[in-house]
Amino acid sequence: MRNAQAIPLRAVPRLPAEEFCTEVLEAVLHEARLAALFCAPVADELRLLAVLAEDRLGVLHVISAPAGSAYPALTPDCPQAHLFEREIWETWGVTPLGHPWLKPVRFPQRAPDNASANGPEIGLARFMEAQGEGGHEVAVGPVHAGIIEPGHFRFLCHGEDVLNLEISLGYQHRGVERALVGGPGPLFLQHMQTLCGDTTIGHATAACQALEALAGCPVPAGAQVFRAIALELERLANHAGDLGALAMDLGFLPTSSFLGRIRGDFLNMTAALCGSRFGRGLLTPGGTRFDLDRARAEAVLAHLSEVFPQCVEAVELLWSTPSVVSRLERTGPVSRVDALALGLVGVAARACDVEIDVRQDYPVGAYAFSHIPVAVAQTGDVAGRAFVRHIELLHSDKFLRERLTHLPQCPSRCGFATPMGALAPESLAVSLVEGWRGEICHVALTDATGRFCAYKVVDPSFHNWAGLSMALRNQQISDFPICNKSFSLSYCGHDL
Repeated sequence: MRNAQAIPLRAVPRLPAEEFCTEVLEAVLHEARLAALFCAPVADELRLLAVLAEDRLGVLHVISAPAGSAYPALTPDCPQAHLFEREIWETWGVTPLGHPWLKPVRFPQRAPDNASANGPEIGLARFMEAQGEGGHEVAVGPVHAGIIEPGHFRFLCHGEDVLNLEISLGYQHRGVERALVGGPGPLFLQHMQTLCGDTTIGHATAACQALEALAGCPVPAGAQVFRAIALELERLANHAGDLGALAMDLGFLPTSSFLGRIRGDFLNMTAALCGSRFGRGLLTPGGTRFDLDRARAEAVLAHLSEVFPQCVEAVELLWSTPSVVSRLERTGPVSRVDALALGLVGVAARACDVEIDVRQDYPVGAYAFSHIPVAVAQTGDVAGRAFVRHIELLHSDKFLRERLTHLPQCPSRCGFATPMGALAPESLAVSLVEGWRGEICHVALTDATGRFCAYKVVDPSFHNWAGLSMALRNQQISDFPICNKSFSLSYCGHDL
């Protein structure tokens, strides 16, 4: 199937569990990625479902199998499945036999109708232990200074060298997916917009695309353009903010100070379009809630023309300062082989010379008629991740200038919505969006009445936290702050 397309559930192959696992492993061996792996009730039985992304062809494959009480674990041969399988085990009580390290992902509360789930009490988890002379453990969090969200980091060290980093999250698990069952209800978009606040547009776009696919609802060209403009403004704001925060962790105040202010300018451009700096309320199934007329587009374009050169100048200060470059290079490297094995996405993958981008591989809406080059680096280190953000800033700026200058020819406006009908019953839709962190995946399944029987969300952080662990191996523990910031992952996007 294609991105943002719906198919009948009966079209999804139902394989025996062993054959299901074989199919997944063979697909990954032939360069497919595991975009999602989860359990869902389908046709009165609990099924395993896998969404496999074949990036070179822009095709998605969905297969299923009866979950039963156990199945052969994929993780030993497919490391990118490790978090998915732990989640299945703790949520549904289905055991992936042979999984090397079953431990909590999100500390879910056990629902009364799901007594078989294996979720423990919040905060209780096993960690690898240091043994032998000179080995020690360093525990950081889950409570951190300032307003950072909760997350626990357990460093296994020998002296200053990090041998292993385990990351334990899930302290703010909200049960968003469970709350969506039986929907979509009046709070559907509210859940999507607050699922990961700094990715409001990304998740809202993915959610709207899933609903539109299930309802067969076309979206006006003007609204498609408006959505893409908002998504690229979100990318500008967050990339600029992250590069500024990275400079702060380096103690390089010129870039940090400038980009902290410029991030606010980019957010204010989104506010000028819809009244919210984060884009809350901009999107609606079928289109957008606001119109983008030429006068407002020209005002945003003028603001962008004023601010963006300042952004570029502030970023280029990083690369023109030898002490900064020396600190970034060869710090926290992840190899291309490891990036592929772990299924990294977005900036973290592209910094390892993995050329994947939903806007190129699975284009929908305005992206189907616009080419945005994929920014990649070869080093896989902090410098590579910063460089990819820098180049993506340039590409987003060019895209925005073109779209704001040449709005679609509409009677008097650019954004509006098509009324959406009922969702197709017993169907499945997969929606992918390239958020500023990377690939966002929403999978919606409906029952016989056209209501959600399951809704799966995979934030890019769910794929990429393992990449941060790999980046710290054999590094100094003092490298953690800039490695962590170079990934800039979301706690709440992971925790859901």
